[in-house]
Amino acid sequence: MLILHLHQARKFFVGGNFKSNGTLESIKAIVENLNKSELKSDVGRHLPPALYLLLTASLVKPTIKVAAQNIFDRGNGAYTGEISAQQLKDASIDWVILGHSERRSIFGESDGFVASKTKAALDAGLNVILCCGESLEEREKEITVEVVTRQLGAVAEKVKDWKNIVIAYEPVWAIGTGKVATTEQAQETHQAIREWLKTAVSKEAADNTRILYGGSVTEKNSAELAKQPDVDGFLVGGASLKPAFADIINSS
Repeated sequence: MLILHLHQARKFFVGGNFKSNGTLESIKAIVENLNKSELKSDVGRHLPPALYLLLTASLVKPTIKVAAQNIFDRGNGAYTGEISAQQLKDASIDWVILGHSERRSIFGESDGFVASKTKAALDAGLNVILCCGESLEEREKEITVEVVTRQLGAVAEKVKDWKNIVIAYEPVWAIGTGKVATTEQAQETHQAIREWLKTAVSKEAADNTRILYGGSVTEKNSAELAKQPDVDGFLVGGASLKPAFADIINSS
């Protein structure tokens, strides 16, 4: 994944989530394109599949960082197939994305499990991109804010210090569908999340926590979305695999 920062108080942040995509050849090409691009932001994050984390980290320029797509919440041990937060930290991978809707829906991760993994990551010294978002049915029932604050609230029960958390709001109905929330819908939900942070966590968290928008973000819609006062960047999926990803990074 790739992240980038701008904005005065909250640096613009862009993350590129490769999901279960990429080969040695394609990931090298993606990194080469970004390394030679003139990027406005001072930091970036790539989220390649775990197999390619160290390769990607060895290729990117210093202003671009690498993030993992998942951890287990129990540390090192007899957990076949899992990666611990401590292992990522040992490998100098300092970021991880947690709570993505695909982990919640396909792998059955509950709000409580996501919260437990978030605490484990933070306790190990990692930074977390924490995802939340509603389904189309929930959007149509007009319970979007209730859903996302419930998801975030599970984390707030376990974590009091949010300085190393970046929130990514991703309406599930917009992920990979070509549909995108309107700028008004995105801003409305981001503003509601920021108000919730002020009440449930602290005013400092509300002022400083970056809230990203994700869901079919492309170079064609990113500039308008970036103008919204509570949109602090993007979590990008499929478009992060394309050369135009650099344009999204520079959309602020």
